[in-house]
Amino acid sequence: MTPLVAAVDVGTASVRAAVIDAAGQLHGLAEAPISTVFPEQAGAEQAGAEQDSEEIWFTLCRALTEARLAAGAAPGDIAALGFDATCSLVLRDRAGRPLGLSAPLRDTLAWHDHRAAAEAAECSALTGPVLDHLGGSMSPEMQPPKLMWLCRQRPDLWGRLGYAFDLADFLTWRATGNAARSHCTLTCKWGYLPAEGGFSAPFLAATGLVDLPRQTGIPDPPLPVGGVAGRLTDAAAMELGLAPGLPVATGMIDAHAGALAALGGLDDAGLQGSAALVAGTSGCIMHFAPDPRPMRGVWGPFPDVALPDLWMREAGQSASGGLLNHLCRLWTGAEPTAALHASVMRRIAKLRAEEGWNLGHRLHVLPDFQGNRSPQGDPSALGVLSGLGMDQGFDGLCRVYWRAALSLALGLRQVLDHFAAHGTAVSRLFLVGGQARSPMLADLYATATGCEVHRSAAPNAMLLGGAICAMTAAGIHPDLRSAAAAMRAETVLHRPDPSGAPAIARDYAVFLEMQDQRRRIEAMSQTV
Repeated sequence: MTPLVAAVDVGTASVRAAVIDAAGQLHGLAEAPISTVFPEQAGAEQAGAEQDSEEIWFTLCRALTEARLAAGAAPGDIAALGFDATCSLVLRDRAGRPLGLSAPLRDTLAWHDHRAAAEAAECSALTGPVLDHLGGSMSPEMQPPKLMWLCRQRPDLWGRLGYAFDLADFLTWRATGNAARSHCTLTCKWGYLPAEGGFSAPFLAATGLVDLPRQTGIPDPPLPVGGVAGRLTDAAAMELGLAPGLPVATGMIDAHAGALAALGGLDDAGLQGSAALVAGTSGCIMHFAPDPRPMRGVWGPFPDVALPDLWMREAGQSASGGLLNHLCRLWTGAEPTAALHASVMRRIAKLRAEEGWNLGHRLHVLPDFQGNRSPQGDPSALGVLSGLGMDQGFDGLCRVYWRAALSLALGLRQVLDHFAAHGTAVSRLFLVGGQARSPMLADLYATATGCEVHRSAAPNAMLLGGAICAMTAAGIHPDLRSAAAAMRAETVLHRPDPSGAPAIARDYAVFLEMQDQRRRIEAMSQTV
């Protein structure tokens, strides 16, 4: 029987689990929702978002059992397990019990929790190597601002804190009992500087997190991607429906697992001019290079966080698919479903057959409804809708949806222009994530950016990235790049539509003008 591994991907709103073989073929897949609570914060401009790590764990246990049964695999048929997850922050006390925020078991600040916006701004005002490796700006989606907020606003919890985990590291700890952290999570989200020997003492002193490694239970050094984080405990094996002692791969951030699946199988020549576009709730452009290449407004450079001996830079948008969901929610007053998105896209296709690139051309959107990651690096930026009429019907939603999708594409173009201005030309985007299921979005991204878009045929590239790590940890493939090449998914090519170039040029000029206007209006709107 071909070797099999299990992979788990914890996203913003659901858990996915799969059984995958050494050629990257899917044998079993299951998905289940997880809940998020948005507690009210009096006077807070940025919303909080909390989750329950125990709910996440037991949901993934059920999903993984369903995926294994769907694959017809026995527990002993699985050679290793790999996790990836959002960069949410899990809080535990010294005994490893949940350290609840607004409720006893809500121990997790979701990645998109922006309550630490003021603390992030304080970090961004600092100088030094930590900020140099974050493009000059600290996001409230990273862990130091969240921990600063916890220390200041919840001293009752801070005094009891024994562990603080990136969610992927929490999962490996829950599975193995090993509290060691991933090089991927620690370097990209905690301000850890492997090239400088670890955490920056001046940065920790300036942020009041002097004792951060001890306070959060971080042993040093972090574990390399593709390595073994530990072996499955008897208790975890029973809960997961797997065999005790199974190797568990070092965890990864979900977008980085997607980038590994998208680009890991390319040789050095193929990596030149290529970037991964990991597009789901949020959107990330991820680029690998043999040298650091720092760039303002772009996270990184980070060494060895997804591929060995390569530096990664990450740019993106906090609300991508999340923006499309938000607009559907505003328009319909109900939680959007996959069926609603599909019907909107079908109607857009019909409207575009009649109106072409001029569909909704007087509607203009700035997509920064949850801040701008790149290239402004401004988490306080707000979205803009211009040109709304009184149409509350379905076609009105379709026009707003199309123009919002276009704004996301124009944001990608701006990031790639920023890359090009700093000596990195990207001509190929490898699209993975939930948006890879949409040919319409792939076509739009190709035309707006002028890039070839290679849309992944994998049902879930993040799961494939986790499986690549698991295969490497199990020794079935000798290293990450060999595993990624052997397990690489097919892609569908989308080329730019030349007929759309004039409309895109017009809309991009409006997009840039709106950003300038927003800056001027923000300056005029300062409180007096």
